[in-house]
Amino acid sequence: MPTDVEEWKSEVYGQEIRDHLMEFAEEGWESIPDDEHDAWFERFKWWGLYHQRAGQESYFMMRIGTPNGVLEPGQLEVVGEVADEYARGPAENPEFGAAYADFTTRQSIQLHWIRLEDVPEVFDKLESNGLTTQQACGDSWRNIVGCPVAGKDANEVVDALPVAENLNETFKGDEDHSNLPRKWKVSVTGCREGCGQGDINDLALEPAEKNGRMGFNVRVGGGLARNEPRLARGLDVFVEPDQAEAVSGGLSALFREYGDRENRYNARMKFLVDEWGAQEVRETLQEEFVDFELERAGEDLRDQYTYNAGTGPAAGSHDHADGAAADGGVAAQYPGGDHDHIGVHPQGDDNFYVGLNVMVGRMGAADCLELAELADDYGSGEVRLTQRQNVIVTDVPESELDAFLAEPLLDDYAPDPSPFERGSIACTGTEFCSLSIVETKNRQVRFARWLKGNVDLPDGIEEFHIHLSGCTASCAQPQIADVSLRGMKTRKNGEAVEALDIGLGGGLGEEPRFADWVAQRVPADEVPGAIENLLANFAEVREDGESFREFVENRDEETLAELIEPEETSYTDPYMHNTKLTWYPYAEEDDMDDGPAPVASDDYPVESDD
Repeated sequence: MPTDVEEWKSEVYGQEIRDHLMEFAEEGWESIPDDEHDAWFERFKWWGLYHQRAGQESYFMMRIGTPNGVLEPGQLEVVGEVADEYARGPAENPEFGAAYADFTTRQSIQLHWIRLEDVPEVFDKLESNGLTTQQACGDSWRNIVGCPVAGKDANEVVDALPVAENLNETFKGDEDHSNLPRKWKVSVTGCREGCGQGDINDLALEPAEKNGRMGFNVRVGGGLARNEPRLARGLDVFVEPDQAEAVSGGLSALFREYGDRENRYNARMKFLVDEWGAQEVRETLQEEFVDFELERAGEDLRDQYTYNAGTGPAAGSHDHADGAAADGGVAAQYPGGDHDHIGVHPQGDDNFYVGLNVMVGRMGAADCLELAELADDYGSGEVRLTQRQNVIVTDVPESELDAFLAEPLLDDYAPDPSPFERGSIACTGTEFCSLSIVETKNRQVRFARWLKGNVDLPDGIEEFHIHLSGCTASCAQPQIADVSLRGMKTRKNGEAVEALDIGLGGGLGEEPRFADWVAQRVPADEVPGAIENLLANFAEVREDGESFREFVENRDEETLAELIEPEETSYTDPYMHNTKLTWYPYAEEDDMDDGPAPVASDDYPVESDD
């Protein structure tokens, strides 16, 4: 039996959703029949709209896709303007204010508190400036990710940007690929560092060489969601750039035809690869979905794979970082590393790009506007987004670096942050998400600041990644962090409190591995102390210069759990209450009954019960 979602999609899906969406926007929130909310909210996702959680009825999150993370000149300004005008809710976030943009782990942008009635105006503004929400969510091709400096990287082996752009232009809006069993996540990478994180995508094109020709090896079936993470598996296929469209489309069609539409939990490419094996996927692709002979895989060129590699300082000091330091001057002050592109790096054209740290990916609307202006003043106006929730300003001449780096805005978005700030990633959390169990973004900011002020990393460890996900959906990619945090609940002193599971030793790189979940339901206010004690114990008992990931891999879960030692410290967590049961965690009056929902447009007011 097809699922409810498949039934809803069979009635209305894809491009045609837009007409209905516009009608609802014109008539107002109340025009959506109560008994059809679930169906329409599922369909709206295809146009990048997620209805926010209980207590926030009639407000939506809007996701804007930016293929490969590229924001062309002027587009960040548009995002800031839309956030400032349309994304102001009925309560302020105490850390980030009233209007902001969230940069995601898939190089996209999310805005919150969007009213249905404002959607047509927002779409007009975005689309007139080359931006769109189309297929930013839903069961279709999602935002295509890759190395955020594709086309700018002085050392990339294949320019993957034209390939990513072509796939976006070809398959976004294509009716034959608009209704898949579930989401379809694609990574295209042409650099040696693995920035596209192909390991955890449904389809990964990764740099390779065969008989003197440069192109991509193909892998499929990666993903982190729920409690079933998988690393993508090689198809033993090499494609040149001009074949990428045919093979990618063939695999998308294969998933469309053979993916599970009767069980949404199983409706992911990773489970199809589990069932069939990579060889059968390759054979079916060859026999049914491409009309030319597939070549066998070439030589994998990710020989400097450092993205989230979890090793010591050597991992961050290769071509880009060395190049910046070798140039001397201001670039040497911000050597950064390719693992996250933070810092100052040479491009291939005598200019530089500057990677700025954005704590948990959230930037205020006013700061978006200011950064857009700075990018225009000091560079080409282009800004790029990374899968670490950070931003990059490209095309900065060396003569402008000093002035750009001295700008006050960079005090808040530093090119040289502390390791704890640099390695922090957090999902949306209970602020807006119905799936999340705990508050995330403000909490992770507080964690990072406390750790920065109170904890030193052991000798030889210059990078440390802490990812906080509010539930098991893995939007913050916790399984590939040094310390993985996952939202839970527990009881402390007789009271129900927010808590976190703790995992250790995840990461990608040459020997990728998922985190081991070794401690369960640690009260949130004891987590910074647990991390402090863990690092102290690691420094004391590590052997022969073990990296943190090696340290975890070499010990059993029971031993690791004993090294964590949760403890209260000077850190105070203000969100210990059950934020999932509030209408908004930061409101002064946060009971569900105190919420503002539903809002109404001026033209279509909601009738009062009075």
